[in-house]
Amino acid sequence: MSDFKIMHELESVPETLQNCVLAIGNFDGCHLGHQRIFSSALDVAKAHNRPALVLSFEPHPRDIFAPKPFMFRLTDGQQKAQIVKALGFDGIIIMPFDRDLATMEAQDFVQQYFIDALNVRAICVGEDFHFGKERKGTPEFLAHSGSKHGFEVHQLNLLVQGQETISSSRIRKCLSEGGLNVANRLLNYHWIVEGIVIEGDKRGRELGYPTANFTLPENSNLAQGVYAVRLKLGSRLFDGVASFGKPMFNNSQPPFEVHIFDFDEDIYGQNIEVALIEHIRGQMIFDNLDELIVQMDKDSKKARGILSNIKPISALDANRGIII
Repeated sequence: MSDFKIMHELESVPETLQNCVLAIGNFDGCHLGHQRIFSSALDVAKAHNRPALVLSFEPHPRDIFAPKPFMFRLTDGQQKAQIVKALGFDGIIIMPFDRDLATMEAQDFVQQYFIDALNVRAICVGEDFHFGKERKGTPEFLAHSGSKHGFEVHQLNLLVQGQETISSSRIRKCLSEGGLNVANRLLNYHWIVEGIVIEGDKRGRELGYPTANFTLPENSNLAQGVYAVRLKLGSRLFDGVASFGKPMFNNSQPPFEVHIFDFDEDIYGQNIEVALIEHIRGQMIFDNLDELIVQMDKDSKKARGILSNIKPISALDANRGIII
């Protein structure tokens, strides 16, 4: 219907994207449960020939009321935008979340957001979605508001896999415990970390394994260890093996270090996106550097084998442009 748009305030929503079908939630990770909501919104929009939008919030609401940000985030606002664009939405509104928004009365939220700014035709939410002061904006309240103001409300049940609800917190737990394969299945795509390449201690180069280093957010709780990865640098794709954590050296705030196979270029200052394919092993401490190099050789060989057979988990995974 239109070029994909990323918006950060209600006033920036063009008229062509009003009268829309709206999926609303925090959507950290945009996982399989969220994708059920997205699919519903896209189906309704297609049936009624309406634009499809996502409304999300940054920073995470829980971080607003904490002394400092603490949430292990699966996706930031830009990553959410990439995902919903790949799914086929026309745009995303990433609203700044603050204490004023948190204390807005639910009925005022409906009037200002859904009626005045967007003139929504339908809203799709999860059954656990709440909004407004004291979380009084329940799905039941939203359904009543829809009847009053003339928009549909589609409430989606939580998605269960393996007798446990698919949730962002479940995925965070998997990632923090080395359960990458399970996390990727629940996300329905290979989880991606990214950053600007910085200078490291160059110890990897001395060992025959030069690395591209970048920092993860301070509140990341990703399990330390060695990963098979595929990365995107500009428009180019490369395979590699990554290490997170330096137990034999300074392990406070370690960088994420990627050894890119068959690559020798200066890429300092460039952004790289790294898809985590498999957690090969946890971190180990060796008696000497020779033992470390032998293990690095084994890790690289194993990573190459894993990556030689990698396929996208889903159409979304392929559309993100790293696992193709």
